[in-house]
Formats: sequence, C-alpha cells, structure tokens
Amino acid sequence: MIQFLNFGEAVAISRRSPEKLFKILDMYETLWELIPKINSIFSGEVCSTLRSEAFAVWLRLGEAARGTFLELENAIKGDLAKNPVPGGAIHPLTRYVMNYMRLACDYRDTLEQVFKEDGGAEMNGVSARALDPSDVLEFRNGTNTTDSSPLSTKTIAIMELLESNLNAKSKLYKDPALSYVFLMNNGRYIVQKVKDSEIHSLLGDVWVRQHSSNVRRYHKSYQRVAWGKVLSCLRDEGIHVGGNFSSGVSKPVLKERFKNFNALFEELQKTQSTWIVADDQLQTELRISVAEMVIPAYRQFLGRFQYYLENDRHPERYIKYGPEEVEALINELFEGAPSSMTRRKS
Repeated sequence: MIQFLNFGEAVAISRRSPEKLFKILDMYETLWELIPKINSIFSGEVCSTLRSEAFAVWLRLGEAARGTFLELENAIKGDLAKNPVPGGAIHPLTRYVMNYMRLACDYRDTLEQVFKEDGGAEMNGVSARALDPSDVLEFRNGTNTTDSSPLSTKTIAIMELLESNLNAKSKLYKDPALSYVFLMNNGRYIVQKVKDSEIHSLLGDVWVRQHSSNVRRYHKSYQRVAWGKVLSCLRDEGIHVGGNFSSGVSKPVLKERFKNFNALFEELQKTQSTWIVADDQLQTELRISVAEMVIPAYRQFLGRFQYYLENDRHPERYIKYGPEEVEALINELFEGAPSSMTRRKS
C-alpha cells in the first residue's frame, strides 16, 4: 500500500504536460474507488496516518490534473508558428486541441469534480484527519457544488485561446483570400467537432450558432476579396463609346475587358485549385458560391458583347471560355493539386 501511494505521489509531482492528463485522471478515479476499502481495511487509530495519506495523495492527484489541464492553455499560447499551413488547411493545433477536448469529455464527471475541488480539502476542514467512507462521499459530492459547470468555463476559455491563436496565424498568409479559407477550414472543423461530441453540451447552442455565423462571415469575405476584381471586368461601364449605351461599343475597351477577365480568372483558378478544403460540404458550398457569382455575370456579359468580336480576326484570343468551361474550372478549386488548366499548359 505504501508503494502504491508513493507511486501516486510521484505521478502527482511529476513534470506536467497535457498528454499526461488522462493517466493522472485514471489514477485519480482508481484511488477514489479504493479509499472506502482502505478506510475499511485499515481502520482504527493506529492506521489513521495511512488513511489520511491516501486521501492526501488523491487530493494531490486532483491538483496535478488541474495543473496539467492548465498546460493545454499554455501549449496553445506557446504555439507561435512563423510559417502558415500550406493551402489554408486545418492547422495541426486545431486537430490536437479538439481531439484532446473530445477525449477530456470521456472524463467529464471526473474533471468536473477535480475543478470543484480547486483549493483543496483544507477549505472543507477534512484533510488533516482520518476519514470514513461517508466523509469522503460527503466531501466529493456535497460541499463544493455550484450552479455553473467548472469544466464548461474551462472549455470556453480553451476555445477562446484557440480562436485567438488561429486569428493570429491567419495573418501569416500574404493573400487575404487564403487567410479567410484558413479561418473557414478551421472554424468549420471546430464547429463540427463540437456538434458531434459532448463538447456541445459544455459550450451550448448559442456558442455553436455564433461560430457557425463566423464561418459564414469568413465565406462572404473570401468571395468579396478573391473574386471582386473578376466581376469588375464584367461591368458595362466604360465599354460604350462616349459613355452612351446607344452610341456603340468601344472594341479596344471590350477586348481589354475580356483579356483582363481571362487573365484574372486563370490566375485565380491556377492558384486556388492548390488550396485545400478537406470538408466535402464546405468545398461544395464554396464552389457553388463562386459559380453563382461568376457564371451568370459572365454569361450576360458574353451575351451582350460577343457579337462585336465574333467577326474580328482571332476572336478566340478574347473569348477563350464558354460558361460551361468556366463552371468546370471552378469545380476544380480547393483540390490541393494543380488544375487541369495548369497541366494543359505544362
């Protein structure tokens, strides 16, 4: 028994790292289950020191668990990568934290108790004397009950730290559109992990709605930043001679508009096909939103003005794509690989 308690003490005072939390909680739960038996087997005044020591080790394991959980916060704060994740993909820190919290939820009842005991049993006047099983049960289940969930509060703090860290990492991207893809990827991953696990009950519906709204906001910002210049090529302004819609079309201006559209679209398609959106639903939503922005505008522009270039020499230099081809190329975005356009040119 002494060796067992010494081992528990060694674990409690060992160097803390987030990965150790769950082994500490296993020992904490095991010792909790054993304390009533220890009190029963080692009854009597002569064994009071042993009983008190068992309870003290249990408390120190709880303290170690609290400190180890705190190391997760420190790990998030200390993750200060200087290079962005290629393609705006989900950051390893995001996966680590969310999987860690999902596993922590398997120990939810135990962690709730550990955080309720913060401050130690001395506050309850029970650490210095030998306990019988009813004393332990009263300490664990009765004296530190609060209306709010300590684990919920801790989880909200973890999520806020992660969100702040990811916002800082998004600024590492030189392309603002890619920074929004990064925030979308990580935001969607976090929301899905929360919705599909016990984390949801810790954070609540309001949190999920707010962060789902954030993902939608990143989506709209991506559309505006990435595709605004492409759409500006498809405006009527400046194409008509003298600015009068009834006075004819300036072919040089029209040719320049088509050339600019082709160049911008090809560059975006080439670049964004290498960006990564692993979530199939998000990938589809992004492609559809881009198509809904670009294709109707391009089809209308083509319908109004292709007539003026069809009889010129080499009209294909300016009208390079039909609407269906544009749609097919949009459907290659976010694959994390060179597009068919890039492969054809190489």
